[in-house]
Amino acid sequence: MDGHNRGLLTSSHWGTYRVDVEDGRVSGLRDFEQDPDPSPIGHGIVDVLDGPQRIRCPMIRKSWLEGGPGAATHLRGEDTFVDVSWNEASAFVAQELDRVRSEFGNQAIFAGSYGWASAGRFHHAQSQLKRFLNLIGGFTSSRNTYSFAAAEVLVPHVLGCFREPLDTMTSWDSIASDCELFVAFGGIPLKNGQISQGGTGAHVQRQGLMDAHAAGVSFVSISPIRSDLPDGLGAEWHAIRPNTDVALMLALAYVLLDEDLHDRSFLARYTAGFERFEAYLRGATDQLPKTPEWASGICDLDAQDIAALARRMAGGRTMISVSWSLTRQDHGEQPFWAAIALAAMLGQIGLPGTGIGFGYSAMNNNGLNRHHIRYAAFPQGRNPVEAFIPVARITDMLENPGGEFEYNGKSYSYPDIRLIWWAGGNPFHHHQDLNRLRRAWSKPDTVIANEWCWNPLATHADIVLPCLPSAPDKYWLMLSDPTRFRLCG
Repeated sequence: MDGHNRGLLTSSHWGTYRVDVEDGRVSGLRDFEQDPDPSPIGHGIVDVLDGPQRIRCPMIRKSWLEGGPGAATHLRGEDTFVDVSWNEASAFVAQELDRVRSEFGNQAIFAGSYGWASAGRFHHAQSQLKRFLNLIGGFTSSRNTYSFAAAEVLVPHVLGCFREPLDTMTSWDSIASDCELFVAFGGIPLKNGQISQGGTGAHVQRQGLMDAHAAGVSFVSISPIRSDLPDGLGAEWHAIRPNTDVALMLALAYVLLDEDLHDRSFLARYTAGFERFEAYLRGATDQLPKTPEWASGICDLDAQDIAALARRMAGGRTMISVSWSLTRQDHGEQPFWAAIALAAMLGQIGLPGTGIGFGYSAMNNNGLNRHHIRYAAFPQGRNPVEAFIPVARITDMLENPGGEFEYNGKSYSYPDIRLIWWAGGNPFHHHQDLNRLRRAWSKPDTVIANEWCWNPLATHADIVLPCLPSAPDKYWLMLSDPTRFRLCG
């Protein structure tokens, strides 16, 4: 090996790249030659490998190191850090875990770790952390995802499951060959489709859209943002008022009902409860028929355009796409529920190229014509702790230990959290109301974070365990800036 190997491949969330290595260090990434639409995101990896924000060794917040658990927690995010050896850091972590378990029980440990963390499934940070905590008695967990939590809870009550139709969405190939009209609620933003968990090969979203357009598929984008559907498709754009998609869906359903364009036989054979939905559309329950005129003032769309779209949808083979973003709002379960009802009225669910899809271009593998391969999973074991929270209730939990919350039709209580261990993802990146979260973050005695850089999660932790690849000491000495870091034991 001459130190200039240019044939290596690496796969990440953002794509597969050729890795240039010079004298034992990564010098550049090149787009994989078999990827028709490579993402530029991956190239940024090179600059951060030895960037000034890289965490080189275990670090402990100064006030915590001097005063112990619970010391000056209001200084999280402002305090300085002291570097320690791995042996010292491991001892601090072990002692604190034992203290919390013995004094408060395992439910006082919150492994909120949420996020993609790494492309490898074995090296998936949160899975490894949760396996470890399961082996020492468990932890308080979180349920569902920020991506579509409302849909995860609601859709199984409507379709019987959610993940299965999500993971087996109609492929772009089928849409190109069998669809005539593609109606995208929330658009199809290609910027989101650059990624897939577990690693990405060829990026197919853009080509899928273009192939469908070339095959004669017409596109309608229903979104406040024009760029949520790329140029070149000749798409019809309806600039709906944000968060009013359900009103539009109800008006479309009303037209199908009022003009007898709905599929009665499909509804009778495959659905239950349509008579209640019909009564609601006609206004029998609230004296408000869900007409295009009614929806027009809510959505800021012309009533005639709404009616015309409904007729187009009933007049051919139609795919309804709803973006994941539609669930991230108050009553976020309603858009997916209404979209399913609308698709059922068209009676095309299950036919090639038509029906309903959840989040085309939310990830690259949505719509990918792929084969599902059974592979061995690294077991996490069983968590004996029953306490949990919905994924977005971190602040509520920290503010209200012992308080009650409703989830999926049942009542539960928030645990009293004394220790947070976060590995993978960054709550200060994806959580809502960050000022409130920051105040609540001062409640626990100890926060442990596995991180690679000084982001807000790391700066708001007490014990920071760095994520470092295996490498000779001389490599890290070479990368280290001696004015900022020292090599740790």
